[in-house]
This record gives sequence, structure tokens and C-alpha cells, in this order.
Amino acid sequence: MEYRSSSSYMLVKFKPISDVSSDLTVQVGSSSFCLHKFPLVSRSGKIRKLLTDSKTSNICLSGVPGGAEAFELAAKFCYGINIEINRLNVAKLRCASHYLEMTEEFSEENLAIKTEHFFKETVLPSISNSILVLHHCETLLPVSEDLNLVNRLVIAIANNACKEQLTSGLLKLDYTFSGTNIEPETPLDWWGKSVAVLNLDFFQRVVSAVKSKGLRQDVISKILISYTNKSLQGLIIRDPKLDKERVTDLESKKKQRTIIETVVRLLPAQGRRSSVPMAFLSSLLKMVIATSSGSCRTDLERRIGLQLDQAILEDVLIPTNLNGNNSTMYDTDSILRIFSIFLNLDEDDDEEEQDQHHRNRFGDETEMMYDFDSPGSPKQSSILKVSKLMDNYLAEIALDPNLTTSKFIALAELLPDHARFISDGLYRAVDIYLKVHPNIKDSERYRLCKTIDSQKLSQEACSHAAQNERLPVQMAVQVLYFEQIRLRNAMSSSIGSTQFLFSSNCHQFPQRAGSGAGSGAISPRDNYASVRRENRELKLEVARMRMRLTDLEKDHISIKQELVKSNPGTKLFKSFAKKISKLNSLFSFSSLKPSLSAKASTESRFLFQRRRRHSVS
Repeated sequence: MEYRSSSSYMLVKFKPISDVSSDLTVQVGSSSFCLHKFPLVSRSGKIRKLLTDSKTSNICLSGVPGGAEAFELAAKFCYGINIEINRLNVAKLRCASHYLEMTEEFSEENLAIKTEHFFKETVLPSISNSILVLHHCETLLPVSEDLNLVNRLVIAIANNACKEQLTSGLLKLDYTFSGTNIEPETPLDWWGKSVAVLNLDFFQRVVSAVKSKGLRQDVISKILISYTNKSLQGLIIRDPKLDKERVTDLESKKKQRTIIETVVRLLPAQGRRSSVPMAFLSSLLKMVIATSSGSCRTDLERRIGLQLDQAILEDVLIPTNLNGNNSTMYDTDSILRIFSIFLNLDEDDDEEEQDQHHRNRFGDETEMMYDFDSPGSPKQSSILKVSKLMDNYLAEIALDPNLTTSKFIALAELLPDHARFISDGLYRAVDIYLKVHPNIKDSERYRLCKTIDSQKLSQEACSHAAQNERLPVQMAVQVLYFEQIRLRNAMSSSIGSTQFLFSSNCHQFPQRAGSGAGSGAISPRDNYASVRRENRELKLEVARMRMRLTDLEKDHISIKQELVKSNPGTKLFKSFAKKISKLNSLFSFSSLKPSLSAKASTESRFLFQRRRRHSVS
């Protein structure tokens, strides 16, 4: 047999029949084969049909699956030459034998039966072999589909994968009951990287098959991640600045969009404790926005919202589509929907919890629902994580000069009041926004500061806010007012703890609302320099009060030590009088403004005078 390739001009000669010249030329694509009629006709039904006329010396086989390479192997088989059937050529030999009709009808132990035997005995029982052969079937369509090779390979992969999962579970049980050490286990997704070589259609069929057979969701998630990373070839971009540079080709974006939409459809069932990592969902959403694909955007936003308590700041920094009309850096509308999904889910949990409590009202106490509103409960912990995430997100997007005040306020007001135990993070975000946007209107500046609960600011945040010139005057005064109220309450509770000194009629100083006298007494129309001077005086007085509070605590300890000695008499009464005089001096707030301190000083002075008369008499 002679084989001539027009591309390489290679000549291969072998003579299974001696001294007989070729009488048939077979054209396969761009290659020509000089062969003999008899060996081919004895094995191939198609060639026999083409050579009904004995005068025919040239035939063309343009549709041979596998091309010239597959036909050459089939021709050698017709000549009786031993050919090696392996994982790399079994698919094309099987398809070529079907095309050439090399079946048992024309010859025993023909090529079709030999390839089918290898296919059953070697390929189908192995996951790796099945994936490799399935990959080769991609170039043999539609013949490989007509022969049912693709479907058989997909089912074999699914069955073997689930069989390995069952075997692994049984081995774990065996080791558990026997008490022996568990041997190192092969990961169930070891074949996940191999399946990434398949085209999108075959990959989708494989994943759908393993899902229907019951493969674990975490294994499916890892397989999807491996396939996505390899198929997109590093196009999952977290930095929005690189998006415009890398994704430029429209065809590439179209292919990328198709891959992402398919992967999203194949994701495991969604839930609050999904096996799909948050970082992967966030990357998919970023790619969906970058490629302008809206079909699966809603699904991804819901998935992220369901497990938002597992997210970090980088996961929610979703860049806007650079080709769109958005001028902002980040897609705040998408984040608003994601956080709303989480909060709506929290409300649904509350309703379900109430129904469950109602059903268990008359049941066993051990069946009562867990109190999810307690500080250490899982639900409360999730809400606190999400509130911290929101504050960090606001601080990051506040750096965007194009971010409107209305969008910032909408995000800041989204969380309920109980979501934040402390408002320092929100205050920091608002301060950054005011620093980056110095020219916003006073009304907008006031609306921004209204989102902050001054009573939830820490001591450090209060000190910073009191000196912050970017805040409205009302906000600074309100912060100082609540800080003073806090100190008074602390001193009042410290005084009330000593039962011997103070009677039960010792009351705390009255609290006032957030829009109390402090913020209402000073109008924005007053002289700004005068207001700042008063603020400085108030801060100095707060510092003096803290020092006096420290002295009071020391005196309190000393009084307790004297009480322990239980030494009644004149000496003890003199000591009490001395301590009371120190306590009385604590409330002499001469430097405070009358509007803030006159009433408290009068009440304190009257209270202590009355107690002194009672103790002396």
C-alpha cells in the first residue's frame, strides 16, 4: 500500500501481497492512497458498493470520520496488519468502521467489533479514560452521536463518579467503627480538572448527569470552578481598571457570556449555607455585568444575598459596566438589591420562627425554638457581620467623586436600627464622603449626618466628631450633649452603688431625646466663632469631669475599705463628712453654660445638703 499526502509529500510503502501493483486510488480529503481492491472489498461494505463496476479505479471518501489518519489505520486492518487500538484512536476507529461498514456482515472479527470490545472493557469502566475519549468525540460529530458513543460515555462518567463517592463513604464508616486510622483519601473531585478539556455542550451534559445521579454539591461546585477558570482563561477580573484592557473582542465576550450563563444554570441548589464559595459567585456577577448579560444576573444577586454574611469587602465591590452610561465606579444598585434580599430573608425567618413558637407553645420545653434574637445567636451574629460589611462598603464607595448623596443615604439607611451596636463605622464612612464631596448642599450634609445614631458612637468617635469641622454644628453639639449625659449617668450609677452613703431616692439625671436642648439651643444662624468657642469650653469641662470621676472612684474604694473595718463612732462620721465634701465639690460645674448645667447643679447641691443634715442629726 502506498500513501501520499499532498501536504507533506510523505510516501509510505508496504506490500502485504508480493509483486502486485495497486489497482485502486482512494482520495480522502487532501490525501491519496494507492491500494488494492480485494483487501478493501473483503472488509468494507461501503467500498464494495462503490466498486460495483470493475473498471472503477478511483474513489473519493470525503466524509471519513477522523480523516486520512483514521482511514489509513482502517486500510492497514483490511490488509491484515496488526494495529494498536488505544484511548487516543478508539473513538475515530469506531466511527470510521461505522462509516466504512466494517461489520460482522462482511467479515468476522471485523474492526467494528474489535473497537466496540475495547470501548466496553477499557474505556467505560474508567472516569479518566471516558473523559479522554469523550473529548475526542467532539471532532467526530455527528457520527459519534449517532453511534450513541457520547451518551454512553456521559452516563459512564456519572455512574463511576457516584460509585466512588459511595465507596469513599463506606470506607469512612468502616474506619470509624474499626477504630483504625483513616488512610489518606483521594479527593472526590480529582477528575474535575480533566473534565475541563471538554467543550461547553459535553461539559454541561456531564454535570447534569452527575447531579441527577446524586453527586455531592460541594464536588459539583469545585468542578464548575475549575471549568470556569480554565475556560475563561483568567478573564475573571477583580480590578475594574483592567476590564477595559483585557475584554475587547466582541466574539470573546460573546463566548464568555455563554460560558457564564451555562455555569450559573448548573450551580447547585441555592440556600443560606450553599456549597458555592462567595468569591466565585461574586466573580461570576462581575463578569455578567462586564459582558452585559442580564439573563442570570437576578439569580446571582439572589444567591449572594442568601449567604451575604459570608462575604468580604472585595466580594461586594461590584464594578459598573464601563461600556454603559454609569459614571460611578461601583454598581450600587446591584448591592442595594443584594442587601435587601438578605434583610427580607431575615424577616421571613422571623415570621417562620413566630409560627414555630406558636406550634410548640404547648409542647415539650426541649422542643422550643432557639432564641435567635439573643446577642450570641447565629441570626444576630449574621446581621452584625452584614452591618460591618455595609459600613466598610460605604467607606470604600465614599471615595467615588461621582457617587450621589441620595444613593449613599439609601444604602446607609437600609439596615435596621438593631443591626448596629456601634455606629463608628458608619460615622467613618460619612466623614470620608464629606471629605471627598466638600461642595454638597447643607441640607444634604444634614441628611447624611442624620443616618448616624450619636448615642452609639464610642468615646474616640465622639472626641473626633466634636472637633470635626465637616460636620454640621447641630451634629457636633449633639455629640457633646450625649457624651455629657453618658458621663453623668456613669457618675450617678457609681454613686448609687454605695448603699450606706446614698439612699434609694438618688435618681439618675434625666435623659433627653436626640434632638434635645443642646442641638435646639444653638441656631445655625448664630455666630460660628462663638459656637466653636463654646464647644471648646464644653470639651474642656468634659475632660475635667473625667478626672473628677477618677478621683471619685478612688474615694469609693476607700469608703468601702472603711466600711469593712466596721468601726462606728466619731472617727467614721468625720470620714463620711470629709468624703461627702469631696463629692459635693464634684458637682460644682461653674464653667458650664447655664443652659446645660444649672438645673443639674441645683438638684445635686440640694440633694447633698439634705443628706448632710440627716447624717449629722
